[in-house]
Amino acid sequence: MPEHHHRHGPTGSGTVVLNLGGETGALIIHTGREWHGREIEISRDDEQRRTHSAVRERPVRDGVFHSAVYPDLAAGRYTVWWDDRTPAGAISVTGGAIAEFVWPNSAAPGAG
Repeated sequence: MPEHHHRHGPTGSGTVVLNLGGETGALIIHTGREWHGREIEISRDDEQRRTHSAVRERPVRDGVFHSAVYPDLAAGRYTVWWDDRTPAGAISVTGGAIAEFVWPNSAAPGAG
């Protein structure tokens, strides 16, 4: 995982706009508080290029959760990366929908 850490404040209501429709979907990766400010990379399975998003604190009516949001993704299967070489899992993004991935609680096998 890239060691990029950011000091973002909480994300307020209406600050993330998801572009859903046609062949475009979105992905939300739910993490624990310890991931706040870290970046999580993903890549579409048929591409080498990766994109990343920072984990932010997201206040909701019943409390707070932490997540990385990818608001504008082409439909397809994506790898979620634990670090530069190790996948944490995979998720399918469907056009017009929001996919959700829960970050694993333990280290990925072989993660360094």
